[in-house]
Amino acid sequence: MRFAATLFANVDFSLGNGEMLVVTGANGSGKTTLLRIASGLSHAAHGALKWRGIAVAPFDAELRASVLYIGHATALKDEFTAEENLLALSSLHGAPGGERAAVREALGAWSLDRQSRLPARVLSQGQRRRIALARLNLIRRPLWVLDEPASAIDAADVAQLERLIASHLSTGGIAVIATHHDLAIHGARKRMLRLS
Repeated sequence: MRFAATLFANVDFSLGNGEMLVVTGANGSGKTTLLRIASGLSHAAHGALKWRGIAVAPFDAELRASVLYIGHATALKDEFTAEENLLALSSLHGAPGGERAAVREALGAWSLDRQSRLPARVLSQGQRRRIALARLNLIRRPLWVLDEPASAIDAADVAQLERLIASHLSTGGIAVIATHHDLAIHGARKRMLRLS
């Protein structure tokens, strides 16, 4: 048996360099689905996704090579240490950040020096989230797609996230972010999209 549901319709947006789209809405409104479509990880039943003005199919190689997607789930392997997880995630992205020194520096930027050699299974949700977010320090991609990046982290870490997003945008990057938090990205050209 197959079920189908329309999560959203008539969604249309375009972003240029230095712009961000903040997607809000109730749980179950389709925020994650929209982000997965924008990342090239899924497809819409109707409509088109374009990257740099050209229509792309799901899993398009050029789009995937341009996107850093950090989902709501942290995508960590429980038996890997924080350092091993970040090395593996960087390697999957083909990033030169797969070097141990760069990974240690990224973990340090998120105050994870002391946890770097602990297995992920013993870390708190906030620590696990910060490991996932440390990819922002390592992987250079023009489009960041972030699903609830501020969940489970404290105010200091939210400020760190805001600084990284602002820096990414100031250098011509683009961001699509689903969040329930009011992120203060100073100087950002921000658009809002509420799914209902």
